[in-house]
Amino acid sequence: MPPRKKPRSAAAVAATGGQNPAQYLTSFLQYLEVECGMSANTLSAYRSDLVQFFTWYATQRTVRVADVDLKLLTGYLQHLNERQLAPTTVSRHLVAIKMFFRYLVLEGILLQNVVDLLNSPKLWQYLPTVLSPGMVDKLLAAPQAEFDRYPRRDRALLALLYATGCRASEVSDLTLSDLHLDENFARCVGKGNKERIVSLNPLTVAAIQTYLEQERPELAQFRDADWLFMSRSGGGLSRISIWRLVKRYAARIGASQRVSPHTLRHSFATHLLAGGADIRAVQELLGHASISTTQIYTQVEHSRLKAVHRACHPRG
Repeated sequence: MPPRKKPRSAAAVAATGGQNPAQYLTSFLQYLEVECGMSANTLSAYRSDLVQFFTWYATQRTVRVADVDLKLLTGYLQHLNERQLAPTTVSRHLVAIKMFFRYLVLEGILLQNVVDLLNSPKLWQYLPTVLSPGMVDKLLAAPQAEFDRYPRRDRALLALLYATGCRASEVSDLTLSDLHLDENFARCVGKGNKERIVSLNPLTVAAIQTYLEQERPELAQFRDADWLFMSRSGGGLSRISIWRLVKRYAARIGASQRVSPHTLRHSFATHLLAGGADIRAVQELLGHASISTTQIYTQVEHSRLKAVHRACHPRG
């Protein structure tokens, strides 16, 4: 089992901050696809907007990502306005840049994100896809022995994603030693190498125990590995594999093509808030560093309530 990552030192951050931002584009797009579950069209738009930014950035007298400041970014917005782009198009470019620099902070490449200090026209807001409790039940029941090679593993995987709100990367890194089934919890390491405890409900514990007893021994027979979820070759199940499995079962139940592992994370948070959970508790369960990140789920829940009001109120 590979060692846990250590938090990055200030010197390490300074070293990566000296790199050209364009070199992080590929890893950023992978993050949007795998962790955020964004569609191919959205990824293409982000790529296009960021490539235009990097092309302009290359004409400036700096190549260090750490040198991006408000003055430089204001210059880029002026450049976009001089092209007579619509305000909505300028806003879209700025959204892409903001997401990119937030990612650099999440990955420890930068210590702070100056882009968020920029004012912008009113932006559209990305509300995450959320499954209804009924669709979640269908998804968790989708793996079947007659169609799938490892249905018990896949049921345990889906149940764990929804029960804990863990990211695909966090589930991929789980080991047997992280599990404490007798006490109904697991230990995971999230963004910024922050460790947290996640609760396991009885159904998830039962699904994991069934998988451990009936399928994992076959997967682990040729390799002495500690990974919880293993692939057919005996290695740990990668986050890309987890993403593909969720996509497969979502398609089987007729769910949206936008469904991904992160959809289960979104659903976990939204369903907790709908059930009356305190937003601070949800923040801790998700491992969010800032409450502002968690607040998007209150907006998702408010959107649902507005839809109910429109459908049911006599003057809706």
